[in-house]
Amino acid sequence: MRLGTQVSANINTRAYERGLRRYFGRMSDDVARAVDRTRIDVQNEARRRAPVDTGRLRSSIVSRAEGGGRSVGYVIGSNVNYSAAVEYGTAPHVIKPKYKRALYWPGAAHPVAQVNHPGTRPQPFLRPAIEMTEIFWRAHASQIGRR
Repeated sequence: MRLGTQVSANINTRAYERGLRRYFGRMSDDVARAVDRTRIDVQNEARRRAPVDTGRLRSSIVSRAEGGGRSVGYVIGSNVNYSAAVEYGTAPHVIKPKYKRALYWPGAAHPVAQVNHPGTRPQPFLRPAIEMTEIFWRAHASQIGRR
């Protein structure tokens, strides 16, 4: 899966794993499940925070688990080509036609050779979601070993 804009998090499970290693000899299924639930919560938070025009950006937000053994983590991101522009904003820039000699859109008074775009403000959705990793992790890790 190739993501144009992405952020990642790593959860160090050593403290939990040391106590569980005596019993399981590897990372317990409960710890792996807590990490996976954290990943899904962060993904859902990013989707909730994503601005919606057509819904394409929101629906493109995905995550995948990474690592294994002593340290596991995840990557969350979007593969739409404008996701970085939404997350970080854009500086003022000039828009010129690619395939024609002029730009025109419905409502324009006449075709123009270029448009001076003022830029866009950032609308972060990935970074605030990833910053909530610890909150989600603590909630799920507190349930480890409880059934």
